[in-house]
Amino acid sequence: MRFGCCINMVASELDGIGTEHLSELEHMGYDYVEMPLAEMMRLDGPNFLELKRRVDRLTIGCEVCNNFFPKHMRLTGQEVRMDLVLSYAERALTRAKDLGATCVVFGSGSAKNVPKGTSLEKGYQQIVDLLNQIASLAANRDIIICIEPLRKQECNLINTFEEGGRLADELRHPNIKVLADYFHMMAEAEPMSHLSGPGGRYLAHVHFSSSERKFPGYQDEEAYHEFFNELNRIGYDGRISCEAYSGDFKAEAPVTLEFLKHMDARAKGGDSSV
Repeated sequence: MRFGCCINMVASELDGIGTEHLSELEHMGYDYVEMPLAEMMRLDGPNFLELKRRVDRLTIGCEVCNNFFPKHMRLTGQEVRMDLVLSYAERALTRAKDLGATCVVFGSGSAKNVPKGTSLEKGYQQIVDLLNQIASLAANRDIIICIEPLRKQECNLINTFEEGGRLADELRHPNIKVLADYFHMMAEAEPMSHLSGPGGRYLAHVHFSSSERKFPGYQDEEAYHEFFNELNRIGYDGRISCEAYSGDFKAEAPVTLEFLKHMDARAKGGDSSV
């Protein structure tokens, strides 16, 4: 597997991007960085170009972007402006491409949360329609859109990996896949066996943290082993990003990288020492 980190989760600067941790991740030995698209879309042209130059100087790249749509942009309900949504998506995917990303995570819980006055069925169909339209935009840029199921506390639509898999199966587009997130699966008490169910063939990216959304380090949770064993069972050998909060990033991030490598090797039957 390849191991990365979502730096927006540990950002301390006002822009919320987390660029202050780019060099640290490189020196720790991570394979790539995952960066927040909505936050980067707030940058004007010159500042985005400066960010791109900074990323280009690294030996690791921005292979994935999360936070596709900003919180204020309505994707469901009566106030959707599809013209503005598609215009934003095109510009955002272009920026992701410019940074070198080949995967964009579509969680965007606040944006896709179905508001009062709109049925969940209607909201779901709006997301289907949206993904059908942005799929071609992604394909033109060689980008995979990964549907991210979110726990009910964050969104009332597409809460489990199983539901995300059904949505991808309904769309049947090569550039629309699904993400598995350990934290959200635990929050929804979703069986890890769903990873090797029908939706598993659409799995294209993974987020990982402890069930408390912290850097896992070597603290043990029984479901960690189930999660990695299921990934191994379906032959997943792609990217896995640590998406977690941290009280001491410099200390916790390198330990977590070792831990993730250990869990991957253990699942594959390799050295289980830590």
